Amino acid sequence: MTAERTDTTYRNPVLNADWSDPDVVRVGDDFYLTASSFGRVPGLPLLHSRDLVNWTLVGHALERLEPESEFTTPRHDCGVWAPSLRHHDDRFWIFWGDPDQGIFQVNAPEIRGPWTRPHLVKAGKGLIDPCPLWDDETGEAYLVHAWANSRSGVKNRLTGHRMHPHGAELLDEGKVIVDADRIPGWFTLEGPKLYRHDGWFWILAPAGGVETGWQGAFRSRAFFGPYEERVVLEQKDTDVNGPHQGGWVRTPSGEDWFLHFQQRGPYGRVVHLQPMGWDPDGWPVLGHDGAPVAEHRRPDLPPQPPAAPATDDDFPGGRHGRQWQWTANPKEGWTTQHSADGLRLTCVRSADAHDLRALPHVLTQRLPGTPCTVEVELRLDSEEPGARAGLAVLGDAYRWIGLQRGADGAVHLVHRFAETAATGAPPTPSGQGRRERDADHPRPAPGGRARLRVDIGAGARCRFSCDTGDGFRPSGQVFAATPWRWVGALLGLVAVAPTGQGHAGTATFTRFRINAPAHG
Repeated sequence: MTAERTDTTYRNPVLNADWSDPDVVRVGDDFYLTASSFGRVPGLPLLHSRDLVNWTLVGHALERLEPESEFTTPRHDCGVWAPSLRHHDDRFWIFWGDPDQGIFQVNAPEIRGPWTRPHLVKAGKGLIDPCPLWDDETGEAYLVHAWANSRSGVKNRLTGHRMHPHGAELLDEGKVIVDADRIPGWFTLEGPKLYRHDGWFWILAPAGGVETGWQGAFRSRAFFGPYEERVVLEQKDTDVNGPHQGGWVRTPSGEDWFLHFQQRGPYGRVVHLQPMGWDPDGWPVLGHDGAPVAEHRRPDLPPQPPAAPATDDDFPGGRHGRQWQWTANPKEGWTTQHSADGLRLTCVRSADAHDLRALPHVLTQRLPGTPCTVEVELRLDSEEPGARAGLAVLGDAYRWIGLQRGADGAVHLVHRFAETAATGAPPTPSGQGRRERDADHPRPAPGGRARLRVDIGAGARCRFSCDTGDGFRPSGQVFAATPWRWVGALLGLVAVAPTGQGHAGTATFTRFRINAPAHG
């Protein structure tokens, strides 16, 4: 679905899925956006728009997560946190923080690449949300970042550095330039975006937590401060909780706009577009008098056809579209290219086959933020007893429906689930206490084929059903999708086999579709 409302208005959110921690830049008549990708691969999605309302996914800036040894298994809430996207010296630049490694950077001459390999700008635990600034007035370069308390024991403050203009290294040890512990009522200050405007250094940064907080603005005549602050966007009497971090962009005609996220539980962090003006004292005013807008006049930009990031896939030649990401760095042989349509997934042998959350070879895409129906056709080609494949709704709890080869050689439809751990912790490698259970009685699947369906209703409540040749029949009880700690629920395709020797065969998925509204 797109955010189109009428020829003259748009409706929020403009990206109604988990495009977490968005940042945006304009180059000429084109707008580009990136977002957090955490532990999924490829990372750093790249979106394009001409009107700030209609967006398409044009690629990724990060082919694999580094260091590779850290991401051979899923680390759903780690990896790429809160990137910043900039254009300087005829190159695109993305900086991000890995909370366990430090601040990384990649750059490219064009948005579609080729992108450099990740370069570690500053090593350290808990260094997150970095944003660079090249000051055209002085030729100086700077970087600001926040802190992850879970890794460093530091929070609620922003640290500033001088940066070499080539962007590869910092020139000092850094200095705290905003200490929000000294601002009454402020907590969890994070996600800074750094700008130069009207003779001021500006930092736009949220505080108060992703579900309940507000967007702040800080300004100073000097980069290292002192800074004064204001709240420039908060929930007020709207239903947009927490309006959280994002980026400011100016159109060719001089209009200012702000893209930020809203936390929506299993749907993740959806993206809103706010108008941005300036008060008589030179402070930004976001939304409608500091409150998020649900509907608004469109930006003063040329009309564009409705568009949204792709979801459907026929998998031509066995290749999957850009919208899909693996749950860890992929290995050779997980898919097979061929001359027809259809995704041919290898039934990967795994000791963790009983817990999808621990598998690196699950192919995922974002859960849509509106009611919809997800369908895919599956053929289980593997002759291996115990081999299975299916369609999952994956989070800290998950449920999947699919096909399994029995010891007698027959294929049965299976529907299984695993509950959320009481601690909310990720699954252990052994999966102790979190093994799958059957959600329905196994049924025969003649010919090893089935059409799988998930109807996703309000609140991400999922109803599973299948068609093994005699029409769709419901399976199991309603399942409420759950997020990870920082990541929304995911749709997943998976093929797996028990441990053993040799190739375990494949499963073929065809005609993946997401349709709205949901049936029933």
